[in-house]
Amino acid sequence: MKTILVIEDNLEIRENLSEILELDGYEVIQASDGKDGVAKAQSDLPDLILCDIMMPNLDGYGVLHMLSRNPQTMRIPFIFLTAKSEKEDVRKGMSLGADDYIVKPFDETDLLTAVENRLKKFELIQDGKPGGRTKIEGDLFLNSYEKNYDKKELIYHEGETPTHVYQLQDGKVKLTRLSDDGKEMVLDLLKPGDYFGYWSVLQRHDTTESAEALEPCKVKHIPTADFLEVVEHESEIATQFIKLLSNNLLAQQYKIVELAYNSVRKRVASALVELADKYTSDPSEPFSMAVSRETLAGIAGTSVESAIRMLSEFKSDGLVEVNKANIKVLQYDKLKNAPY
Repeated sequence: MKTILVIEDNLEIRENLSEILELDGYEVIQASDGKDGVAKAQSDLPDLILCDIMMPNLDGYGVLHMLSRNPQTMRIPFIFLTAKSEKEDVRKGMSLGADDYIVKPFDETDLLTAVENRLKKFELIQDGKPGGRTKIEGDLFLNSYEKNYDKKELIYHEGETPTHVYQLQDGKVKLTRLSDDGKEMVLDLLKPGDYFGYWSVLQRHDTTESAEALEPCKVKHIPTADFLEVVEHESEIATQFIKLLSNNLLAQQYKIVELAYNSVRKRVASALVELADKYTSDPSEPFSMAVSRETLAGIAGTSVESAIRMLSEFKSDGLVEVNKANIKVLQYDKLKNAPY
């Protein structure tokens, strides 16, 4: 029996969807918001995901973005189910990697047909290369090894000749780049399971960023020769890394727009939201993390002084708690959605 995860904040719609799918022979898992949906997708690994876009805590675009960056969930067929029908909304959803887009109100037959077609297409892809790999698995890289890093220790430095591709096993890592005037820009935040350092290997040029441990962490090192051997001979694995690259590039485009047009207050708020989205282990609890003001400023693309000033304002507004290095997000929705 195929399992479908339904992520929808409207209880009536969620129950209706579940009833339709269960009557057609599917097992259904329900999630009431985006964060809950991400957690259940990662723990239950459903065969297909139906997801609304406009939701509290984490919208559907954020759900797809987070799942697309996780090798365990990135290939699960994903269908947006939403009342947003403008062309730009459809274009954005599909550009993020959605497999289909169903507009509310929907016809039951159209819904079931879309689900069936996506599941069949996924099975054909799985079976299309006999003996081929369909997952990025650890045993692919026979000469890989693990290494521990202390907090603030560099894993590799911008401008080096790449010797490995990396996968974070435990802890947190940030990818950074220095501007011409020496300011640090945080390009990405990594969590366990994420691969990094593969862009330079695939492009066969020196590294364009540095990787630094945000806390004590364990990292798998994959020699470049092993990585390229697998990518060149396993088409499914190559496709997955191409999808990771495209998602990363799209995320960078959104970040460039945000840095160009948003106020400092909005950018710092977005930085806190990004940290929460990336590292929340329990979506029902307020997010809390020890993060340096330099790292926060690097994510927001502002000065350390401005980041500190904005944190002070957020604290006064009751949006966060600050205890030395530790920041607790108390009002996630207000930080994410309130106009600034």
